[in-house]
Amino acid sequence: MSKVLITGGAGFVGSNLVDYLLRNGDAEVVVYDNMSRAGVERNVEWLKSKYSRSDRLSFVKADVRDYSQLLKATKDIDVIYHTAAQVAVTASLVDPFTDFEVNARGTLNVLEAARELKTDPIIIFTSTNKVYGDLCNVAVEKKKTRYDFKHMKSGVDEEFPLDPVSPYGCSKCAGDEYILDYYRTYRLRTVVLRMSCIYGPRQFGTEDQGWVAHFIISTMKGRPLTIYGDGKQVRDILYVDDLLKALILATREIKKTKGQAYNIGGGPKNTISLLEFISKLESLVKRKIKFRFDDWRLGDQRVYYSNISKAKREFGWQPTVSKDEGINKLFDWVLSNRALFK
Repeated sequence: MSKVLITGGAGFVGSNLVDYLLRNGDAEVVVYDNMSRAGVERNVEWLKSKYSRSDRLSFVKADVRDYSQLLKATKDIDVIYHTAAQVAVTASLVDPFTDFEVNARGTLNVLEAARELKTDPIIIFTSTNKVYGDLCNVAVEKKKTRYDFKHMKSGVDEEFPLDPVSPYGCSKCAGDEYILDYYRTYRLRTVVLRMSCIYGPRQFGTEDQGWVAHFIISTMKGRPLTIYGDGKQVRDILYVDDLLKALILATREIKKTKGQAYNIGGGPKNTISLLEFISKLESLVKRKIKFRFDDWRLGDQRVYYSNISKAKREFGWQPTVSKDEGINKLFDWVLSNRALFK
């Protein structure tokens, strides 16, 4: 990877990936971001401070909806990590036009810019489990603190039908399918990673997105929490360092991974419900946490966890950070960086 472009490179996943590449290799990294999401300016300040003497890091303030800017930024690029997105289901319900333009049209712009390159680029797209929809037709069982799949104990695999719910699910699904089709149609070396709940440092989570960080940050600031639904909904959480390894391995093993989609999450071993997470958080802060319940939100899956066996089989990836270890790490990071959350 001699020259890498990261769309959304100032965001949570993007900034961690920038740091990983600069620490662990000799790639030249271009951060491409419109700087619209709250908190990203703090990530840019962190990167500039940490790599102030590096000539391998550059920034382009621009939008993936701007095709002319993408063409300029992708010149001579070897690898594109496309992490830029409108990330909230709630925002997509309010403004589906912007959601579509960023997630669907923006992804098509990235692909068309890549198609202009003579470098035979690799394009890795961070998709979402929301492409599978609300899983309302999958049998679940209700337990004391969580839901679980009744039969599908290994989790959702890549053969599961795509059935997005909400404009966000639809726009990400469109981008997902365009990425795969550009391998079939134009032989671009593309890969889709359908991510579950990613969490870790540099995540300025909100009520709409990044719930693990949001719960920790709100608790540290003394804010009450709102649980939408009954709190028994389950996700497989994945610490960001493990996601970075998946991104890098999928790139290195491109002969095997090109044209493929992979579910990337914590898997069955790293599942947790909202109620279980609050209980874990109470043990860390050593006090009871105030929260209230509200109505279920559109498209919310009662259970989702990834069957990650395809990624392990085809490019040797599996999570290494357990949910307890990862939650402790994020809690310590928030505790040590209180100034970032004023």
